[in-house]
Amino acid sequence: MRISTNTLYQAGSSKLTELQASLLRTQQQIATGRRMLTPADDPVAAARAFDISQSQSANTQYGINRQSVKSSLGLEEGILQSVTTLLQDVKTQVVAAGNGTYSNTERGYLATELQERFNELLGLANSNDGQGGYLFAGFQTSTKPFAESASGAMYNGDQGMRMLQVAAARQIAFSDSGNSVFEMNQTGNGIFATSATVGNAGAGVVSSGLVADASLLTGHNYSVAFTVAAGVTSYDVLDATSGATLSSGNAYTSGQAITFDGLQLEIAGTPANGDSFSVTPSTNQSVFTTVKDLINLLKMDGAGAVNQARLANGLSTAHNNLDNALDNILTVRAEVGTRLKEIDSLDSLGEDSNLQFSEALSDLQDLDYNQAISSMVQQQTVLTAAQQSFAKLSGLSLFNYI
Repeated sequence: MRISTNTLYQAGSSKLTELQASLLRTQQQIATGRRMLTPADDPVAAARAFDISQSQSANTQYGINRQSVKSSLGLEEGILQSVTTLLQDVKTQVVAAGNGTYSNTERGYLATELQERFNELLGLANSNDGQGGYLFAGFQTSTKPFAESASGAMYNGDQGMRMLQVAAARQIAFSDSGNSVFEMNQTGNGIFATSATVGNAGAGVVSSGLVADASLLTGHNYSVAFTVAAGVTSYDVLDATSGATLSSGNAYTSGQAITFDGLQLEIAGTPANGDSFSVTPSTNQSVFTTVKDLINLLKMDGAGAVNQARLANGLSTAHNNLDNALDNILTVRAEVGTRLKEIDSLDSLGEDSNLQFSEALSDLQDLDYNQAISSMVQQQTVLTAAQQSFAKLSGLSLFNYI
């Protein structure tokens, strides 16, 4: 078989180029640490690596979102802690205001102090969220949520809870609306509320009451009306919703339990003829209204038996309503704590997922250095041998023997 000089040169040059290309690719793999330099090297592995990279990027973003949620919830928890402490201080002032030796002037001092606490509470409710908005405004972050009014404060936000995606299938609220934190507080004992009718002329004081039999509750409004005749005090129990008289002419004994339709309450003191006390289902009341009513109560005349009874009834109402407001704040704080705990758990899962993604990408993309270096040494040896043999073959010619 004859092999022309041209064929010899073409075949040798082509093989040398192929060997150099293989060696160059191996060198590039070692330099980058990657087995795949282009998707063409392993199309299936490249597609799989792309999917995993996308999942890892999403997991990283979820981690960033979780840090944002944690920061916002930490800020909210700090503010709610301050609100809790403030309301506990207000409760202390309620107890102090019940001191029978206090004069109107001393109660006025308490009212002035409570006005400052009211302003402080309003400031906490209008706290900034750290991003230029208001924390408790719901979705209306640019709107100042609370504005002082004659009856307390008006809420100008909405009911929205801002959410962030913190995992592939989980969103978590990073704020609570001012309505749920400061407005949704039950009056009375949470089931019903008792109060003395405005204009009572006697010195009767009503308790907050309790539920004696939940199965008998009707949700109606009631009135306990007193009659004093010939020095004998009696009372009638009226269903103000249906208009029915539940009982009449009941002998009155100060502090004795009065029970009807599953409710129980006590009235102490000396009610006057025509005095009455109302029993109504509990409703939601703003904590600002509770504090404002308390301030107005302490500014009123507290001298004399009748005024002392009005003061005692008002302080009892304030005490119950403050307890309910504190319970609501503590409930919100518990929810915030639960979210923070879940964020910690999701952080742990996110770190585990990120490690798994990295390992999967490493298996698909990373280079086996031992194998690559061995291959490079072998390729260098083969290329050197090929170059030397080509030099010898290309030097064969009859002209060398002439």
